[in-house]
Amino acid sequence: MTLHELTRVLGGTLCILLATNAWALEVGQAAPAYQARLPNGHMLSSDQERGNVVLLHFWATWCIPCRTEMPAMERYYQKHRRQGLEILMVSMDGEEDLPKMQQMAAKYSYPVAWYQNSDFQSFGRIWRIPLTFVIDRHGVLRQDSWDGGDDGLDEAALERVVTPLLVQP
Repeated sequence: MTLHELTRVLGGTLCILLATNAWALEVGQAAPAYQARLPNGHMLSSDQERGNVVLLHFWATWCIPCRTEMPAMERYYQKHRRQGLEILMVSMDGEEDLPKMQQMAAKYSYPVAWYQNSDFQSFGRIWRIPLTFVIDRHGVLRQDSWDGGDDGLDEAALERVVTPLLVQP
């Protein structure tokens, strides 16, 4: 390999590494901006949620663990929403499953958005579900790609991780 070819390969590799790093989310840093369109047409954005603790939860109707977590999240939301908790469920369903998604969402009091109709690009590729991002009152990312650990995202995990953020100013 010539020096010129080696320089091109190393330069290309460096560009790929830099591009990959640009998408990396960092806990303790400002959370990425987002905009979500709800089924009623209302828009929610990260700017509107500043001052609240926000759980962005990515799910789908066909995902059994997702469906298992939703009632626990509803109970947690009802218990803590007056403390400034916001939960935004983001459905990763395809268009063919929208009626099923809307039917499931109607059971819960937190808002549900459709990924395809919203802007979460700054969070990078959502490569598995269920997946949750936790953002504190100041817009700082506190949990990246959180799945609740071995027991999943149950009320105990929410209490352990999210409740301390609710009592902070």
